[in-house]
Amino acid sequence: MKRRQALKNLLTAGAASGALVTLRQKTAIAGVQAGGGPVVEKVRMAMLSMQRHAWEQGVAMQALLEWGDRDMVVMMAREAVLRISPDGRLGQVWDNHGVTDPGSNGEGVIFAAKATDNPALKSGADRMLEYFLKTAPRTKDGTFHHIDDKPQVWIDSMYMAPPFLAVAGAPAEAVSQVEGMRRLLWNKSAGLFSHIWDDGKKAFEREAFWGVGNGWAAAGMTRVLRALPESLRAERKRLVGYIREVLDGCLEHRRPDGFFHDVVDKADTFVETNLSQMLSYTIFRGVKGGWVPKSFLKDAEIMRKAARAKVDDLGYVRDVCGSPTFEKPGTATEGQAFFILMEAAARDLEA
Repeated sequence: MKRRQALKNLLTAGAASGALVTLRQKTAIAGVQAGGGPVVEKVRMAMLSMQRHAWEQGVAMQALLEWGDRDMVVMMAREAVLRISPDGRLGQVWDNHGVTDPGSNGEGVIFAAKATDNPALKSGADRMLEYFLKTAPRTKDGTFHHIDDKPQVWIDSMYMAPPFLAVAGAPAEAVSQVEGMRRLLWNKSAGLFSHIWDDGKKAFEREAFWGVGNGWAAAGMTRVLRALPESLRAERKRLVGYIREVLDGCLEHRRPDGFFHDVVDKADTFVETNLSQMLSYTIFRGVKGGWVPKSFLKDAEIMRKAARAKVDDLGYVRDVCGSPTFEKPGTATEGQAFFILMEAAARDLEA
């Protein structure tokens, strides 16, 4: 699908873990320093070198927020608000018709607004929320379109919009969006999400079980669950079940080497790295939160070890579903970001 597309010393938590830039290393890095350390810093530096669209800025910012690189989050949030569209969409470097993608910037902008007491950042977060609640195009049942020029629902949106809604004070809407996307894209017999539903045609534009798409769903629902108030007991219980189902559905297709095919049930598609990172993140966060059994940790560590072996001498995570067209293995901001997210979740589990 044709879609996706300052450096400074390590800050805050990264510095506390003794991270250093080690650009002289020439081989892939595996099993180096369980807490992340220099490996995460190399991946971070490579990520920050990449050109970024709205969702790429957002997922990178979220990774640094969860890692603890708070100063960089503030700087990235300022950039996302600087490039806000008149209707309230954050991080718009050009109009790629994204409806939900800009929302991926939202949690970082909320954090930055609170950390700096900057009214412009608060206004940016408020305008993003207002866009979702009042302007964003939807299906008749209220589920967001992923783009504004076609009535399509993409599984990518599960990561982009609901987590922001949950932390921005609209948890009921966050759950409603999860339910709507799941209603249109979940394949019960396969235990996997399809990629794109066209609500105008009432048919799938892409029915394939795209690996990274299922990763977006698993990680997105995890972030929603972490943000939902305890009072929403029934909603939390449903989300726990949904996360477990997509984990089970994906892990059924895990290769012995710890990776998955780009379309997870199609062995003729390329072997891809990022889903392993996304599922490891989901498992580590879930075990820490008490909603994923510890028995899943064996899979998470196999996938994490495999992903760490894909980091090259410059810090690029290789063989993820690659930008800018996401049709072949390569590198991508989201692949870098989910390495950092995976490492942050592993670190926090051990804390």
